[in-house]
Amino acid sequence: MSNQIKSSIKTISPTTGKEVKVYPVMSAEEIDKILAKADKSFKTWGKTTIKERAAIIHKVANTFRERKVELGSLITLEMGKLLKEGIGEVLLCADIFDFYADNAETFLADEKIKTPHGEAFISKEPIGTILSVQPWNFPFYQITRSAAPNLMAGNTMVLKHASNIPQCAEIMEVIFKECGLPDGVYTNLFVPGASVEAIIGDPRVKAVAFTGSEPAGSSVAAAAGKHIKKTTLELGGSDAFVVLDDADVNKAIKGAVEGRLWNAGQVCVSPKRLIVDKKLAKAFIEGVTEQVKNAKVGDPMLDDTQVAPLSSEKAREDVLKQVNRAVEQGAKLVYGGHKLDRDGWFMEPTILTGIKKGMDAYSEEIFGPVFMIYEVENEAEAIALANDTEYGLGGSVFTENKERGIKVARQIVTGMVYINHVTGISPELPFGGAKKSGYGREQAKYGIHEFINEKLIRVTDIDQAY
Repeated sequence: MSNQIKSSIKTISPTTGKEVKVYPVMSAEEIDKILAKADKSFKTWGKTTIKERAAIIHKVANTFRERKVELGSLITLEMGKLLKEGIGEVLLCADIFDFYADNAETFLADEKIKTPHGEAFISKEPIGTILSVQPWNFPFYQITRSAAPNLMAGNTMVLKHASNIPQCAEIMEVIFKECGLPDGVYTNLFVPGASVEAIIGDPRVKAVAFTGSEPAGSSVAAAAGKHIKKTTLELGGSDAFVVLDDADVNKAIKGAVEGRLWNAGQVCVSPKRLIVDKKLAKAFIEGVTEQVKNAKVGDPMLDDTQVAPLSSEKAREDVLKQVNRAVEQGAKLVYGGHKLDRDGWFMEPTILTGIKKGMDAYSEEIFGPVFMIYEVENEAEAIALANDTEYGLGGSVFTENKERGIKVARQIVTGMVYINHVTGISPELPFGGAKKSGYGREQAKYGIHEFINEKLIRVTDIDQAY
């Protein structure tokens, strides 16, 4: 049997565990043709006006809104997300497309520089074909936050999406073309992860936007560095959710439960470490436990379901192994910790306490519906614990004192901190991390500036150059 038939690029429903659709892996010749077309298309797309690009991208936004149920259902089919969350993701994508279509002209305008002699300004120009390598947990949003700014900047893009969501990858390209994007400006690659390094090395690829695991991100950065190509990396995190002693505990409980059960805990900015002042710890743990026990696990297509299946059998087994190892090492299992006896890759939401430094769970990212609750003596201890991780993506601080919250947020080493809210997503807010959570920013004006040539143009007389 050939590799074309054995393809690991397939849809397997997390709700039923059954295979739905298989796609053949693209050959080296097919990849070469796609890169050649992207490179050729850049020569015309990069010269179109921003208004011409915006007209197409606005159509994409409108299409997403019109087809929100269809697209949301496809997310649910391929990676198991609650339908209501999938529809929310689709609408978020529409907002991001509109945001860049509305604001790219301002973001890419020439930037004047004050100089004693003559004139100087920065011209913001596209650089070519961008390789976007994206994960499965937000099938459309992950694409959108790299595609929207880069297409509006005048770059072309090729996408290597996660191998378990091929239908989402495919329909995105179809929608772009239906909305008038010229052939070759945005193209999906059905290739395994092992092909990425060679694609990065191709001279027609000018930069790489990557979201995924730390080991994979390290490999991508190394390959890009070898060929002197810029990257942006978003590598996940172990976000701290700090509850100070003056917080509204009920709001903190609500934020923790909604944030951690979002997408069954499969979110880079999910509140994975709940750090609670001892004065509120008992009430917080009791409140979280009550809500988690009552959370409905089930069919993600139903409106009243609160906890979806995990994305794959391996994903569930990995999370359960992490939970079991934590208990073996001395953590307390307050609730859950087991897979459910039913079709699909469901597990109980789980609560762990008593995690200590030295346990694997203390330093690992657990990508599932697992609450790790820490009790601390005071604000200083909360900040120290929040920072005692190699990751630094997002984080939250709950307090009734805004100024105190800002003061604490400034001391937490991450790319984002939200006060009295879990780390969220909005087109105008930059998204990205620090430390081993990666570098670079997506969304806002920062996202469109990552992969452009900020070219200095200076006008002066030779006798007045300096």
